Amino acid sequence: MDITTIRELISDDMDAVDKMIIQQLKSDVVLINRIGAYIVHSGGKRLRPMIVLLAARACGYVGGRHIDLAAIIEFIHTATLLHDDVVDGSDLRRNRETANTVWGNEASVLVGDFLYSRSFEMMVDVGRMPVMDILSHATNRIAEGEVLQLLNVHNPDTSEAEYMEVIKRKTATLFEAGTRLGGIISEVAEDQQQALADYGLHLGIAFQLVDDALDYNAENTEIGKNIGDDLAEGKPTLPLIQAMKCAGQEERLRLANIIENGGLEEIDFVMQAIADSDAISYTQQLAHQQAQQAKHALEALPDTPYRQALSSLADFSVARTN
Repeated sequence: MDITTIRELISDDMDAVDKMIIQQLKSDVVLINRIGAYIVHSGGKRLRPMIVLLAARACGYVGGRHIDLAAIIEFIHTATLLHDDVVDGSDLRRNRETANTVWGNEASVLVGDFLYSRSFEMMVDVGRMPVMDILSHATNRIAEGEVLQLLNVHNPDTSEAEYMEVIKRKTATLFEAGTRLGGIISEVAEDQQQALADYGLHLGIAFQLVDDALDYNAENTEIGKNIGDDLAEGKPTLPLIQAMKCAGQEERLRLANIIENGGLEEIDFVMQAIADSDAISYTQQLAHQQAQQAKHALEALPDTPYRQALSSLADFSVARTN
């Protein structure tokens, strides 16, 4: 299935999620409405709510709580984007100015806090303790991932293992939680819940690996942010870590100095080092391996169009260009 076919398969559910998001964004504080709407309706892929819906449908779920959970997952994700852009000093996301550029850092952080608290209100309304357990644990893991990433900033000695731990917590945790929740509300057996969680974890890792590879793709104008943003922020993501590993001593010292200082003054040198080390292909290869593991995990589920859609999303996550 292509992404259009997948969206058509759950179009009614996605429409319901959009309505839920609009409803839950309402506040008597006008600025909250403006910033929340600006971020939520900024043209994102909505991959995280999609996998919640597909996971529930793949388990035969026929109720309506998957709509609430998909909206909660999107709110948590949106809150992390607002906070991330402030921490990173980003000025562009999805080809639009970031909220902190338009309204300032203080407003962005506080609206992010509002979205977190609203998502927890919605969790309480769902009224299932396992749901609260999964999502509260996930938000803690995401925060830990953010702090770990902060510790790695401007650190040229960051290892591949340390990088992988960051993306597992910071990105893949929310994918993992979303797909597991689809199994929980469907009340399927524990082995199927775990299979869905494994799928989400590997999908999230693959998705972030591709994101980090795209950050150094000079020919790609579709990613909606500036080329080399990670380098400018001093983040040693896998393409740069691999380039460091393959470089000679003199080149490695120069790359280390670039990471320590951040900025884009030597972007051409970095891009050449990444090309010489074949680091993009290396990163993409790991992403494909993670996508295959995600697809393998789905074998524990009945073969339905929804399971096929989840499998196709794994392929989409590594084939995309933005």
